Formats: sequence, C-alpha cells, structure tokens
Amino acid sequence: MSTCHAMSRLWRFRGAAHRLCRRALGMAAIGITVVACGPVEDPGLYPEFNPETAAPIAEKKTSQFNPQRSLYWGDLHIHTSYSTDAWTMGVRATPDDAYTFTRGGEIEHAGGYGIKLKRPLDFAAVTDHSEYLGLLRATNPDLPLSARSFRERMQNDGKLRNTIAFLRTALGFDLKDVEKDGWEQFTESAWRDTIAAAERNNLPGQFTAFVGYEWSSAPDKDNLHRNVIYRGSEVPTIPYSSLNSEDPRDLWEELERQRQRGMQVFAIPHNGNASNGRMYDSVMFDGSAMSADYAATRMKNEPLSEIYQVKGSSETHPQLSPEDAFAGFEIVDARLAQEGDFSEPKGSYARDALRTGIEMSHTEGFNPYRFGVIGSSDGHNGSSPVEEDNYHGKLPLLDGSAATRLRTNMYIPRDMPGGTPWGAAGLAAVWAEENTRASLFDAMLRKETYATSGTRITVRFFGGWGFEQALFQQGDWVATAEQSGVPMGGVLPLSDDTGGAQEQVPTFAVWAMRDPDSGNLDRIQIVKAWIDDDGLSREKVHDVAWSGDRKPDRNGHLPVVGNTVKVAEASYTNTIGAEQLSVVWRDVEFDPSREALYYARVIEIPTPRWSTYDAKLLGIEAPEPASLQERAVTSAIWYQPKS
Repeated sequence: MSTCHAMSRLWRFRGAAHRLCRRALGMAAIGITVVACGPVEDPGLYPEFNPETAAPIAEKKTSQFNPQRSLYWGDLHIHTSYSTDAWTMGVRATPDDAYTFTRGGEIEHAGGYGIKLKRPLDFAAVTDHSEYLGLLRATNPDLPLSARSFRERMQNDGKLRNTIAFLRTALGFDLKDVEKDGWEQFTESAWRDTIAAAERNNLPGQFTAFVGYEWSSAPDKDNLHRNVIYRGSEVPTIPYSSLNSEDPRDLWEELERQRQRGMQVFAIPHNGNASNGRMYDSVMFDGSAMSADYAATRMKNEPLSEIYQVKGSSETHPQLSPEDAFAGFEIVDARLAQEGDFSEPKGSYARDALRTGIEMSHTEGFNPYRFGVIGSSDGHNGSSPVEEDNYHGKLPLLDGSAATRLRTNMYIPRDMPGGTPWGAAGLAAVWAEENTRASLFDAMLRKETYATSGTRITVRFFGGWGFEQALFQQGDWVATAEQSGVPMGGVLPLSDDTGGAQEQVPTFAVWAMRDPDSGNLDRIQIVKAWIDDDGLSREKVHDVAWSGDRKPDRNGHLPVVGNTVKVAEASYTNTIGAEQLSVVWRDVEFDPSREALYYARVIEIPTPRWSTYDAKLLGIEAPEPASLQERAVTSAIWYQPKS
C-alpha cells in the first residue's frame, strides 16, 4: 500500500508536468527566457490584506427553536495548512481562520489579499486530510513556497519562473522523502488543535462548528474519499486514515467501534465523479457480491453524499442521462491521479447510484444507496470558495489568483486542475429545528438536506397522496404537508385510504425561492427513477414549474429561459425568470407495484461563471462556458411497494 494518499503528492499533474518541463526548458533554450522572466500583472492579488481594517466576524442573533424547521447553510469540507497538499501549495491558514471565514470574518489568502463571504454560513467543519495530518506544517520541508510565498512569487516573477516553481512543487517534492519519524505526535497535536478550534467556535443557536476530518483513500488512484463528521465533542484521540486501510468497510468498522465508546459519527463520500466507477459500484471494495448486512452497514455510516464541490458535479453525467438537457453541468470526469485519465461515469454519479439502489432492492431485497445529498466546497485555503463573483480558488499555486486560474502568469494549460475545469461550488442546506450540533446532525441523519452549486436557493420538497395545488394558498402549508406527507429524504408510505396506493397517485409539493444575491429561477424539475418491466431502472426528468409564459413543445420540451449575460461586462439582469416558483405535481404514470424515487432540481437563469469575472479583471476574452445555470438538488423521496 502506498505510504501517502493521492492528494498529498499531486500525482494527477505528473505526466502533464513532465511535458510542461520540457516545454519550459525548450523556451529558455531558444532565447526567450529574458522575455519570460518579467513580472506578470495580476490584479487578482489586490487589494492587499490589511489586518487593521479586516472585516470582523459577523454578529448573528441566536436562532429560535422551530418545530417546522428552519433552513441552515453550511460547508462540511474545508481544509487548512494542516493538510499536506494545502501546505505544499502555499496555504498557511489554520482551523481558527476557517471558522473566522465561515462566520463572516475576513482572513488573509495565501495570495496576500483578503477574502470573506458576502453572507456568513450557519455551520461548518474543518476536514483536513487525516494522512500525516499536520506533518508538513510542523516540519516545514524545503519547498518552493517555503522559501518565498505564493504572493511574492506571483507578484515578482515572470511566467517561466512561475512555471518552474509549479514544476518543482509537482515533480520535485515527494512526501516519501520527508522524515516521518514521530509523525503520530504531529498528527495528535494537529488533531487537538482542530478539536479546540471547533469547540471555540461552536456557539449553539448562532454558529455550529463540527469536529471532522477527511479519510483520503485512493486505491489504484481511484477516489474513494470520505469526510468523517462527529455529532459532539466525543471524538477519538487520533483520526483514522487510509494509512490504516483503504477499504471503506474498515473505516465503517472503526466508526462502529467509536459508537460503542459513546461517539456519534457518520461519513460523507465526495467526488464520486473521480472514482472511476468505484464510489457507487454494484460490488464491494474487493469485487465480491454485496449482502444485506453490507447495505445496512453502508447506509448506517453514509446517510449522505456530497454531489457539488470545486472539483466538479457528481449528480449525473451526459453519458448516463442522455435525455437530460441539464446533465452536463460542471462535469469533471477525469481521475484525480496521474495524467487525469478518464473516470468511468457508471458507478461514479449519485443519480446512477440511486437507480442501482432500487434495482438491487427489487432483485436482492436490500438497497445500499438510499442516501441524501449535500454540497460542500473542498476549499483548501481555510475557506469556502463558492461565490462566482468572489472566487479565490482551492489551492494557491494552482488557482490562487485570477492570472493563475486563467494561466496568464504560467505556461500551464487552462484545462489542467485549478484552471477552468474547477468551479465555485458548493453548499450544504439542512432543514433543522435549531442551529446546534445535535439538531443539524440529526437532520442530516434523516436526510432532510439538499445540495447547491454554491447558490442559496431556498427549497422545500414534500411527497404525499392527496396534495392539491391550493396547498400553497394556506397560511401554514408546511404544517399541512408534514401532516399528510414526508419531506425530502423520507420514504412515502402507502396511503391509509381505502384501496391504498392502488387507487391513488403520489403527489409532490415543491416550493423554491431565489437566492437574493443570484439569478432568478428558470424552472423546477422533478427527476423520477423507477423499476421497469425488465427489472431495470429508468429515469425521466419532468419540468413541473417554470417562469414566464413558455409552453412545452409537442415533445414535452420546455423552451430555454433566455440569457441576459453580457460576457464582456461580466454582468446579467434579472429581467427574466421568477423570484419564486411552486407547484403540486401528480405522477400520472405511477405504478404502485414498482419501486420508485423522486427528487427536485431547481435551476436558475444563466449568470456569469467565475472565469468570466476573472477574464474581465484581466482584460482578456472569457473562456467558454462564459455563463452557467446554478442549481439546487434535493434529497430523494422513495416509494417502495409492500411486496
């Protein structure tokens, strides 16, 4: 087994980096070195951070207990300088910095400029890689960004020297060469710091700080990473890592041992898109057949999956959903290792996993993939880089400034990691009674959650047997929906009425309101998957509510909403779309004898992508895609017949 995880050594750059090295040396040989050594203007590094004028942590009122639940926004996937890859790439932020940022305060980016969110989050978790946690911060090995900071290099060096610094980091450093004797003491110390920061920043009713870490398994360089989140302050003395085992089953066994010692914990898979088909496979880790015990263990330990983040969307893929016009959103279907080989979509995306789950339920009697969804950023700067017009990247030397992201200060292609493939995403939305560890954790266990691509669209989604469109005209429609239905993440029981489901069809109530800082809403969709006659699953995307007076064509396709984005100006207007949409939708194609699932997807009108804002700042042409349609995806509601 490898002695370090894939992210630590940035394997995904090595093949391309070798080619870039030859290219850079060739340029020097033909005499353009002098031209390439001059500093490159990068307005993305300004204004410089000033601790004297930095915005403080935002003041928040204590939220009140709400039995019908309130919406809370968070990020359960944030790294700091305690992660080996973050330190290597220039990050020096601490866990306390991460909580200052997520609580609305301004912190210093590795690029030397200040970063802050427009609006604070309600909860967060620092999830540094457990593999050699804190080792590089404690030992400070000889690295290009150890002698001179990222800001100093990007500010003063030319394209060639910046490229060489990148190559020295990607090729010249190997974690195997770092002295690791006594690494456990560094990890234990860093883990204590992580716990202490969460305790200091956990303010019940105002802000929730979860204790967590990332288990970074990458067998055969396929991504099987999980974030481990604890409900309270009862946590182990050292985090379990892929150095112990790369098999998720061993992680689950360790989490069960921790539960027996009084800890409450679960794991959240992420970046299934880069797993090469292994995150949601139809067999177990070693290739053997799944069992009912395996399915139950997986669902006990992994009630949620993260489907939006910087390194791409894991909702679905055009190859898996060819009839879905919105399936191609922020696709990064390259593996995170070596030369970025293609990652097999089958078994890598959440919708496909949900379909596999109901197929196995139909044929085997168990379902390993009845999970809910969230988004989170995977930001490595002690921050959540989720705002398109305020994007500051994931890893400084890869994407820490506008010029670095769009490659105007290095001889590195834009389509490499850190360039245009990566996006400003995502966030976790949780409907909970109050803003506390216990309430949020329990809401996540029951899957009353949804994922967004970074926007803060408000969505409520209920399933029942007798909802009418007049539901939304009631003063307290949520109470009515809860009384006779189930929320996102729930299982729709058979109707108690005479005849049960045999004489009824399920109805679904969806209400959505736009993010006040983002685009209006284009449409609401309900994605349905069900078991067909052959025992295999099918899927269909239904447009159920939309803005304007558009009408579906004869094939049922809804015309596009339009596009107000002015690319050169990196601007848009909300002259199209709707501020809110609501609908009660009846599944008239429902067959009560077949298992099915439903989830809602809410789409915004087009708005400028981060790369368009950066292009305007740099005075260059914006790369494609110049705009995107931000979205929210809810956890599913399942229907299972008695048989």
